[in-house]
Amino acid sequence: MKTALKERKDVDKSLTWDLSSLYKTEKQYNLALQGLEELTLEIEKNYKQKLNNASIINECLDKMRLIMESEDLVENYASLQVSTDQANVENQTRYMKSINVLADLESRLSFVKSEINELDDKIIDQAIEESKENAHYLSEIKRFKKHSLHPEVEKALSALSGTLDSAYSTYETTKLSDMDFENFILDGIEYPLSYVLFEDEWEYETDTKIRRAAFKAFSSKLGEYKHTVAALYQTQVQKEKTIASLRGFDSVIDSLLFPQQVERELYNRQIDIIMEKLAPHMRKYAKLLQKIHNINEMTFADLKLEVDPTYEPTISVEESKKYVEGALSVLGEDYVEMVKKAYDEKWIDFVQNKGKSTGGFCATPYGSHPLILLSWTEKMKEVFVLAHELGHAGHFTLINKNQNIFNAQPSLYFIEAPSTMNEMLMSNYLMKTNDEPRFKRWVLSSMISRTYYHNFVTHLLEAAYQREVYKIIDAGGSVQAENLNEIKKGVLKKFWGDSVKIVDGAELTWMRQPHYYMGLYPYTYSAGLTIATQVSNRILKEGKPAVDDWRKVLKAGGTKSPIELAKMAGVDITTDKPLLDTIEYIGNIIDEIIKLTEDMDVIH
Repeated sequence: MKTALKERKDVDKSLTWDLSSLYKTEKQYNLALQGLEELTLEIEKNYKQKLNNASIINECLDKMRLIMESEDLVENYASLQVSTDQANVENQTRYMKSINVLADLESRLSFVKSEINELDDKIIDQAIEESKENAHYLSEIKRFKKHSLHPEVEKALSALSGTLDSAYSTYETTKLSDMDFENFILDGIEYPLSYVLFEDEWEYETDTKIRRAAFKAFSSKLGEYKHTVAALYQTQVQKEKTIASLRGFDSVIDSLLFPQQVERELYNRQIDIIMEKLAPHMRKYAKLLQKIHNINEMTFADLKLEVDPTYEPTISVEESKKYVEGALSVLGEDYVEMVKKAYDEKWIDFVQNKGKSTGGFCATPYGSHPLILLSWTEKMKEVFVLAHELGHAGHFTLINKNQNIFNAQPSLYFIEAPSTMNEMLMSNYLMKTNDEPRFKRWVLSSMISRTYYHNFVTHLLEAAYQREVYKIIDAGGSVQAENLNEIKKGVLKKFWGDSVKIVDGAELTWMRQPHYYMGLYPYTYSAGLTIATQVSNRILKEGKPAVDDWRKVLKAGGTKSPIELAKMAGVDITTDKPLLDTIEYIGNIIDEIIKLTEDMDVIH
């Protein structure tokens, strides 16, 4: 029987993360904030209105790197505590203070980019020539030059950064603190409900009546907040539109793609081809689930069902180690050592509790080690989630060892490639451990339901929805709850066709993801997994040479564009071939699952 979530103070502390790697005490954290303010005032005093030659520019930027490193630690320390308990007043107070302080410092230091922007390109080129450490940062300033604003405007935008980014934190507070999911009752029995319980447990429930009742109760609560969340989203996209227009971009989409170093062609291709070419395969998969579970009519509330739910092993955190270490050992001894440290040094927050952020993520503070948030359910599928987040951890561990902080951030287009690659490596590893047909079918269906469904369907449909929203905003329109519902419902119907009934509540799925407050993020999951699929297949065929290439990619950070990074790994994303090959690969897996199912006489 599923149980209600505990308060944070009551969870098993051995399964929580240890943030003392950032600051051992609150006093240390406050001293770091103070130190940041002092260093900022020093830079302002020594360099403002003096950045007029290559030598002084690089001297200033060397100190700016120290500021950025300290800011990264401060920001993570404050925000990560909120992510484990949104309702904790102390956490919220610390977080809001950090936002205000960092916004003020950012405003004070905005002169650095503005003064460099106003210089002749010859001086900037000389500064690039004289400092390998600062070259990438300066090149990005040059690339962004035509979209820069008057120094006083840039200063004002920096000062307002905390306020301008508040839609996301307000969304999270609404979702995780204010939404009180009452227990739902079915046939006289009361069942507990929360965001985490629904997304981690009830969506996978095999009893159709209970699963659909949970979906109805969950959707009903979401619906009560649809106008509030729609207003937050409208604030977010209108802010993005205003800034895009101020900076001289033709559209919001162009402005958000610019930092990713990605053209519209790659963005649109990812959405359009998957909507057209992947849909038939996924409809076939939905029909398989319908047969296996003996459902009269397949609905949106049934799509998270598993092919063989009674077979999936339960697994403890301790038991997960052998699978994760075994699967990721192909990436090298140092990579496995990183994985071991993640467990031993408490880099991972496994527990479920009230007010904790849903899903999973990996924070990657520069100068420390990564920190991973999960909600462990003791199901084998969690091993894939953990491998995914360790992909981010491994990526940034290698970046931070090989790049300075100016070079540490890869394009968002590429950011999900290392994480989804680890899911592929987990599947490859599991397939080698057991050749029994039922186990093989479980691994293959996990690849579809976990890796590909999550990244090629859930997030891709977010991207298709998001693109329609930006079209409205670019045309001067606005969005409210009702038309957001219509857009989401239309995208779902287009993808699933007649194979899945889009029931009431499905249209509210747009309320469930924080990705819409992070720019053009949703489409990058399928973009990253396209690269990961091709590279993992290359590793299976070629072994060490492919692994060596991949490790070079992981170390490159932001010094290369997404096209260059993919090319280093042996994938040409300037064409649609990798995406079409990946969709064909998904289709072949689904066909194999169907054949294994028929051979096992599961479908009568």
